[in-house]
Amino acid sequence: MTRAACPICRHAESDPKYRPFCSKRCADIDLGRWFTGRYAVPGPPADEIGGSNDEDEA
Repeated sequence: MTRAACPICRHAESDPKYRPFCSKRCADIDLGRWFTGRYAVPGPPADEIGGSNDEDEA
């Protein structure tokens, strides 16, 4: 079985505790990217989510 390199620093070995990352540092960098919006999951525009619904106003 081949192991993939760390997606952040490309270090060849990953720590099973932080898999797929090589360390807590790289795992934290990845988490920070999600928090700041650098990564995003595609979906409908935000204004279409939770918009006004005629049934709720009746």
